[in-house]
Amino acid sequence: MTARRPKVLPPVYLLASAIAMFALHRWLPLRQIVSGQSRWLGLAVAVLGLALGGSAARLFRRRKTTIRPGETSTTLMTDGPFRFTRNPIYVGMTLVLAGLAFGLGSLSPWFVIPAFVLAIAIDVIPAEEAMLAETFGDAYRAYQSRVRRWF
Repeated sequence: MTARRPKVLPPVYLLASAIAMFALHRWLPLRQIVSGQSRWLGLAVAVLGLALGGSAARLFRRRKTTIRPGETSTTLMTDGPFRFTRNPIYVGMTLVLAGLAFGLGSLSPWFVIPAFVLAIAIDVIPAEEAMLAETFGDAYRAYQSRVRRWF
């Protein structure tokens, strides 16, 4: 099977999104919606996202299968965080961005999150799902019917 890589790898989307959020907050801070010490709550959301994504990444390593989009997996992940979402790493990345937006406090950074989710949903997930269906067949389709893509 030939690898089908996304145009842009997910960590690049994450980094570009974070930079865009900082830029919007700095140069186009529409309205401050979270202020003062409350902004530190964003750190808890970001840490939750890192924990979710990290637990999924550790599971990939433990099972000795690839984590790279576009490469063929040798194991179908259905346990750990994969019991709740088929894409715990992308959910984790989204939570990191939400934590960052909360921490920055202005409304502007929040506009980046839907763009990130859309980019992942259009460029990355369909190729991954096609490869998983091709590799694992009915087992993957059954998993797809049981577990939601995001949450």
